[in-house]
Amino acid sequence: MQSEPVSAETAGRKRASPGFAHVLTTFQRWWHTDVTGTVDQIAVIEKRRAECATSARYLLMTCMSAGIAILGLLQGSAAVVIGAMLLSPLMDPIMGVGFALAIGDFQWLRQSARSLAIGVVVAIAFTALVVFISPLQTITAEIASRTRPSLLDLGVAVFSSIAGAYAMIRGREGTIVGVAIATALMPPLAVVGFGVATLNATVFWGSLFLFITNLTAIALTATIMARAYGFSTSLSDKHTKMQNFLIFAAFTLLAIPLFLSLRQIVWESQATRQANNVVIAVYDQPVTISELDMNYDMRPIRLTATVLTPQYVENAEARAEVAMSRELGRPVEVSLTQVRVGTTAQAQQEAQLGEARRLEAESRAQARDIAEDLAMLAGVTVDDVTVDRERRRAIVIARPLEGATMTAYRELEQRINAGRPAWDIRFTPPIRPLPDIPFERETGEDADDDGWVATDDGRDALALAAWAQQRVGVPVRLVGPRESVAHLRAILAADGDAMQASITGEGYGDVAVEWTTQ
Repeated sequence: MQSEPVSAETAGRKRASPGFAHVLTTFQRWWHTDVTGTVDQIAVIEKRRAECATSARYLLMTCMSAGIAILGLLQGSAAVVIGAMLLSPLMDPIMGVGFALAIGDFQWLRQSARSLAIGVVVAIAFTALVVFISPLQTITAEIASRTRPSLLDLGVAVFSSIAGAYAMIRGREGTIVGVAIATALMPPLAVVGFGVATLNATVFWGSLFLFITNLTAIALTATIMARAYGFSTSLSDKHTKMQNFLIFAAFTLLAIPLFLSLRQIVWESQATRQANNVVIAVYDQPVTISELDMNYDMRPIRLTATVLTPQYVENAEARAEVAMSRELGRPVEVSLTQVRVGTTAQAQQEAQLGEARRLEAESRAQARDIAEDLAMLAGVTVDDVTVDRERRRAIVIARPLEGATMTAYRELEQRINAGRPAWDIRFTPPIRPLPDIPFERETGEDADDDGWVATDDGRDALALAAWAQQRVGVPVRLVGPRESVAHLRAILAADGDAMQASITGEGYGDVAVEWTTQ
């Protein structure tokens, strides 16, 4: 009986398989002997366990780190924020959580989680106190950048956790590793405190989501690193089936916010790539996109881009809007700046450099002019004006001007914004009395069931109060009859705003507006 012939490809696979198996076996032997075999696991665990306890030093360093971080965020200084990380002790309990999950030690996990929770609460409370007593309560660029997770934030969390776990396993932990982990945790935690102090729900939930996401990434990465280095359940005397279930539940609960964050991040990344392709497809000739920005917080989503093109294309924005809205299934507003350049690659490069230099010079000049105008109107020096050229934002805290009302400060902001439509310029006025909101009987469409409605002056006063509350960062209270207050709060809810209320009786009537600091 003849055997079937063996093809050359099959013979090659049979010869290659033993080679791959040998390489894999050699790698596993090297890893278990020269890597994990050289780690004193018991010593590492005991040291990590001892440093997870809550102590006076731990609480003091947490407060000092959080305090410096929030002051740096309020000043918009990245250097001060990074400097605050030198003091942060958050690495020890979070690494304790990761190692406890890896070996299934429920008691250690509970101790580490308790220390971490206490540190988080103390940091939030301390930063909220600092913000509450601080005259600076405006949202700076540093604060705004930490109100939602991004791929860069997750990358910092994962890489710092890998570095931290490796350093602890190998006994080479130090300040630098702690700084890396604290950078991913302390700034968003400080912003959570800012949100609490200013009663800003958007800032609070956004930064809390970022903190939970980074915390999840660090803890899970530390667990995976510990498992890779041979830390197993055999080191725990209390590892039971119930603890196995609890560890699995902990992994699942920790993965939920990370999954939600990653899903949104992936969608936004894909949407940005689609936007780049859509803008290029609008033009029939090769073009270069020098700047592209997607603002997903606006409704509709706003796409702005600068396109270097050999020839202008009419209706480019309208065509891009239709294509983007179809791709994303959401309304998109497109703003394209078309810069005409030569057809050769060299001409395009030169034009791109020239345009970049021109835009940079114009941006600097605009920022300087805006800072000088704001300083003059607010009665402060140019150095007291915060200008973010990248995001086209300017913020100034105005000095009290004799005789100036809250309406006057709002008009100053509106006047300078009208002259700079591409910029977001904000006045932070001093606390001034706010006008009352009168009511009257009316039978029009805007009237309430009982025929009562806020007058035109009253609606303007309500809008002024909402503006003042946002700018100053101090809550405003509506004081008046129940139905009138409910009517005004319904108007605010429609615009996404909110105010506290104090009821003085039933029915309708004029409503007073007070600062809660009074």
